Amino acid sequence: MKNIFLAAGLFLSQIISAQYNYPVTPEKAVVDDYFGTKITDQYRWLEDLKNPEVEKWFKSQSDFSHSIINTIPHREDLYKRMKEVQEMNGDSFDAIFQRQNTYFYTKTKKNENLSKLYSRDLSSGKETLIFDPETLGKDTQITNFAIDSKAKKIAILFSKSGGEICNLRILDLTTHQLLKDEIGPIWSEFGFEFTQDDKGILYTKMSTSDPDSNMLLKDMKAMLHVIGMDTKTDKILASREEYPELNALTEQFTSVYFTDDYKYIVLRLSSVKSESPIFVAPYSELKNKKVKWRQIIKPSDDITDVFISGDKLFLLTHKDTPNYKITLTSLSKPDLNNAKVVVPESKDKVIISIHNSKNYLYYSLGDGIVRDKYQVNINTLVGKKVDFPTGVNSSLSLNQRENDNIFCNNVNWLTPLTTYEYNPEKGDIVKSKYLNSETNYPDYNALYTVKEIEVKSHDGVMVPLSIIYPKNMKMDGSNPAYITGYGGYGFSYEPRFSARLSVLLEQGVILAVAHVRGGGEKGERWHEAGMKATKPNTWKDFIACSEYLVNQKYTSPSKLIGNGVSAGGILIGRAITARPDLYAVAIPEVGLTNALRTEITANGPNQIPEIGTLKNEEDTKHLIEMDAQSKVKKGVKYPAVIVRVGMNDSRVVPWMPGKFAAALQNNSASGKPVLLYANYDNGHFTSDYDVIFKEYADIFAFALWQVGHPDFQPSKK
Repeated sequence: MKNIFLAAGLFLSQIISAQYNYPVTPEKAVVDDYFGTKITDQYRWLEDLKNPEVEKWFKSQSDFSHSIINTIPHREDLYKRMKEVQEMNGDSFDAIFQRQNTYFYTKTKKNENLSKLYSRDLSSGKETLIFDPETLGKDTQITNFAIDSKAKKIAILFSKSGGEICNLRILDLTTHQLLKDEIGPIWSEFGFEFTQDDKGILYTKMSTSDPDSNMLLKDMKAMLHVIGMDTKTDKILASREEYPELNALTEQFTSVYFTDDYKYIVLRLSSVKSESPIFVAPYSELKNKKVKWRQIIKPSDDITDVFISGDKLFLLTHKDTPNYKITLTSLSKPDLNNAKVVVPESKDKVIISIHNSKNYLYYSLGDGIVRDKYQVNINTLVGKKVDFPTGVNSSLSLNQRENDNIFCNNVNWLTPLTTYEYNPEKGDIVKSKYLNSETNYPDYNALYTVKEIEVKSHDGVMVPLSIIYPKNMKMDGSNPAYITGYGGYGFSYEPRFSARLSVLLEQGVILAVAHVRGGGEKGERWHEAGMKATKPNTWKDFIACSEYLVNQKYTSPSKLIGNGVSAGGILIGRAITARPDLYAVAIPEVGLTNALRTEITANGPNQIPEIGTLKNEEDTKHLIEMDAQSKVKKGVKYPAVIVRVGMNDSRVVPWMPGKFAAALQNNSASGKPVLLYANYDNGHFTSDYDVIFKEYADIFAFALWQVGHPDFQPSKK
């Protein structure tokens, strides 16, 4: 195939447009009538991922993209530098648990790509490798694990190549052998745990392991597996079909867990909507043929989390308090309207999450930039702030059934993660001896400046914007800038340190994070101001923040890189279709860019509470407005675009971003490249650092080429 490359001059010169010979994407019109609004979809045929023609198209697009990217110099340098920065952190830790006097954790060594399972004896300090996942085959990854009460068995959840359809195996710590039990399929985010006698495992089973099945994330079942028995004999504890009295929707997840004292089983009918129906049943119900569930929470109660201790029912709620409060009532006779207020609503900060140790409840109070940690004694209800260092403090219990030990990860934009340990009874906050590594980072705070400001959006609302840039940078509009955002599900884009983004900073790129509506930075009202009918605020906030960077001469449109990931695909897709002149480059990653077709995907019905349904005329109007693909018009000069797709992605099906890339290739008049970066070793994400860094080295090199960075210009042809 003939390739014609963009020629580049000096770093301040404009890149000369050229025509690209993309793999041919036929247009086969399908016209849909959405309550009187007709929309033509030229790329519906790409939705059949099992069609050999579609498979060939994705492979051709991938090959074509690499043929272009491979001409960009210094990609390998970016990759090596990301690896170097990652290794400066030493080893990194993931899931961490304690049993008696032993820590169990997954750890990725600084010179390795995948995490392995380890234990450490706290008396001797000796560390032992328990399990290397690649003994089960290349690209096998540990997604999560759980330990029984006596530390005799570990249940390990395994995935492959970034996929999220997992299987559970049980490791006998006495023999160091995997038992014959193979439990699954299980979605990567679902919890599982041992029964009180350690003879069984509670888990949520998917209805299929076929990633292309429309039933993939539907009609799941809460199950009890007896270790050593055939999984065909596993008991169904909750499901839509076998338990019609639950009134479960086909897309709701039946997630189950035990209370810490094993007196109750708790069932949540989960979805992207945090306000889930919640049921309880006595632990003794496990022996019955069918569990008798009692509902204690309805979605209309506006409760997003609960904690049960004996007969105490603690509630995290935004009922009439958009910044949330924590209340307490009786589990046996809940009275939500008259529940005792344990932690009142804050005026300027949001209660983000709760968790517990044996005798304490912990909650996070944050404003989107700083997250402080507080404790409440479960018995006396006396509370106080825990003085972890300033930043985002995320804590979890090491073993809430045995003790009050917690660990807390502290991080900022320029401060890599540090883990602290704390016990309320002892009162001391200590840097963890075993959960940190020796680091070798430069002093990023001496090199870069962080600004936290607010920008006026289209309707006068002030939107938080975080800006990170090299010190003493001249603000004359000549600097490349990278702006990202999310704006969905009430998720806050809090400060975090990123090895790959730090490498962008080293290239003289300004980093910016727009804390747009739809997120949770300013509480539930901020979330509600960016969903369904109000969803346009999400991309309009992003555009306002982008314009601010230009107007204040941090950068200019010819130097501005826009990014959005997953649900952030709505944000970046609509930003460049609304304001194609504002961005030089767009990077939609595994993005929800075809909102009108979301509902027909396996994960689609689950998104209805957030974005709406085509069955409702009013919702459909809003979905049309969110849909980036249908906004691509012939002859418009769109930015250069690199669309990242994980071919093992079951959250956002690969055809969705694929169709968006096809529409831009066939319609853009800018002459700038539109590449579909299809990764066959990745899903929605992966924990394999090698895959991650190679991918982002390519993507960032493409972006730096397009904004005229002198080190990333292909040689002229």
